[in-house]
Amino acid sequence: MGYNVAVDGPAGAGKSTIARLVAKEKGYIYVDTGAMYRGLAIHFLKKGIRPDDSQAAAAACRDAEVTIGYEEGVQQVYLNGENVTGMLRTEEVGNMASKTSGIPAVREKLLELQRSLAREKDVIMDGRDIGTNILPDADVKIYLTASVETRAKRRYDELREKGEDCDLEQIEKDIRERDERDMNRDIAPLKKADDAILVDSSEMTIPEVVAEICSHCR
Repeated sequence: MGYNVAVDGPAGAGKSTIARLVAKEKGYIYVDTGAMYRGLAIHFLKKGIRPDDSQAAAAACRDAEVTIGYEEGVQQVYLNGENVTGMLRTEEVGNMASKTSGIPAVREKLLELQRSLAREKDVIMDGRDIGTNILPDADVKIYLTASVETRAKRRYDELREKGEDCDLEQIEKDIRERDERDMNRDIAPLKKADDAILVDSSEMTIPEVVAEICSHCR
């Protein structure tokens, strides 16, 4: 039986960055569930499916196979055998993933892969509903958050560093809307598990957050 660490929190809280660093520090396998949903989102975008067309998205799941692998310890996401890791972080893909991740057929498609990894390996898994739904019996549960303003500025800086033209106010608006969607969806909404440890990273450095989470893990 694997040792499981669940990291939940809103968009832009730094879950992927932090979980990846904790995995390296502790020797766990890092599982980025958001990247898996983004992999499916790429499939929907390629098919021209609208984010609000849940029937079409559910049907499209039947001919989509999302798998994860590791190259030199770094997680790679494959869609029907194609490595789509480099396409995952665009705003278009992120918004599609947010809007389609509440569709039951989409969640079912990925749920068993996520749970089977956790059964077999020592993993740290991040997402929106890991501690409440995917791994309710996780050994450690973390709820990682930060203010909307902090998260928007981090995302703005990340995009600018990549040379992308972006608007801070629009990013903040998108994050607020995504929070609203994620927290109020019918299926597995974003919320802090009752037994999760709250970590607010608004005024913390990345090493400080990593150290705080590592202190709760074996």
